[in-house]
Amino acid sequence: MSDATRNFNARLRRIDESHARLGRGYVGKVRPDGLIVFAPRRRRRMIPLRGVLYLLVGFVFFKAVVLAHLGGDTYEARIARLAEGHVLEQAGAMIMHPDALTRWVAGYLAPVLR
Repeated sequence: MSDATRNFNARLRRIDESHARLGRGYVGKVRPDGLIVFAPRRRRRMIPLRGVLYLLVGFVFFKAVVLAHLGGDTYEARIARLAEGHVLEQAGAMIMHPDALTRWVAGYLAPVLR
């Protein structure tokens, strides 16, 4: 195969790949010289970071509400009883264990909930 044919096939392959990327969505932009250029749309992450952050903040708030409502001693007793159970219950006890942020938020919520 000659060099010209190889270069031509490589160019066709690049065009096909670019066409496939544009087939999954594209964005048209006008360059400063007036030329309209189409670029493939950027792929989004599978798991949105903002959603994960909201989930974590909501879970800490949930733990703080439960801690403020039950009180520290009762909450610790229930976590200790949960830690004596099966593997899944032990994992739940580890997750529900009050951390510093949970205690801090519960300190502000306790007067409101009682």
